[in-house]
Parts: sequence; structure tokens; C-alpha cells
Amino acid sequence: MFNGIIFNQGKVDKIVKRNKGINLFIKSKLSLKSIGLGTSISCDGACLTLISKIKNTLEFYLSNETLNKTKFKNIKKGDFINLELPLKHGQNISGHICQGHVDYVSKVKKIKLIDKSYLMEFSANKYHKKNLIEKASILINGVSLTISKITKNGFETWLIPHTYKLTNLSKLKKSSLVNIEIDILSKYVKKYFYEK
Repeated sequence: MFNGIIFNQGKVDKIVKRNKGINLFIKSKLSLKSIGLGTSISCDGACLTLISKIKNTLEFYLSNETLNKTKFKNIKKGDFINLELPLKHGQNISGHICQGHVDYVSKVKKIKLIDKSYLMEFSANKYHKKNLIEKASILINGVSLTISKITKNGFETWLIPHTYKLTNLSKLKKSSLVNIEIDILSKYVKKYFYEK
């Protein structure tokens, strides 16, 4: 479980293709002292299992299932990845409860600088759009944000300078792909009322 507050990024150092997936190597300054093999780490919002660590390099195995459900299908060497360690008991939750289960891959529709913040619009199809709620939380590339408006083809959110500086959302351009996890509470409540 994660909370979508990002303090660390990593850079894709190597990608090894396998028959049914890839091995992904990410270089990062993330503190590795307390991290053991088998630990789940949020990588751009996708919960991945650490299978090796050598100095500042983390290795993950991504199956074809994971590749097909995330933006990692288009991963390239040199890409920056938002990283978050799992929550510890008693830790403050500054964002919202995140599972690391990507619901869909979205496309950036618009980026507009207003004063010092960025207004961003992301795509959503009809199926996913029905689970979006204004003022609810949303996880974008592992970053906890708030939906400010539901649009005709998706939703908008604001990015403050602090978040822009600390995450790879600063590298987004129009048509960039991002991992989206819809607020689990929104999904549960909707399922409860619509499937009674």
C-alpha cells in the first residue's frame, strides 16, 4: 500500500527482454538500506516486486500482463520513473490510499501554465470515466492528485510547483502516456450502489 507522495525518482538504466516479459533496471538514490528483496515498490504507480539490488540499481521483472496494462509497454532507456516505498505502520498518509494497481493508461490532452501551477487534462474512456468524481483523489504515475473537473473526454487536475519539481510529471508533453489508478474508495462506493 502506498500514499502517492513522491520524494524519489529513478532512471531506466537497462531493459532486458524475455519470452514473457522484461527485466527492468532502474538507477536511483532511493535509500536501499532498509529494502529487502521481495519488497513491493511503486514505480510510476505500478506495484512492482524488487528481485535484486546492486548499489544504486533496482531490478524488477514485469510480465506481459503488467506490460499490457501499463505504460511500461513503451518504456525506454533513460526514462524517469517516480518511486515510492510501501507505507509503514504508523506512517502519516499525506496523499490517499493507493494499491499500485493500474486501472488504465491515459494520454495527456492538454498542459497549460497558469501563474506558477500547471493545469493538465488527461483522457478517459466511458468505462473509466464513470468511476471519476470531482474532488476525489487520482493517482497519476504514482502521484496523488485531486480531480478538479470532469471533462467531455477525461478529467483535469492541477499540479503545484513543488509536485512538478519532485516528480516526472514535469517531463510530460501533449500525448505523453501515464499510468492511472482511480481512487479505490470511489470504485467501491460505485460498485456497492450500482450492483445491489
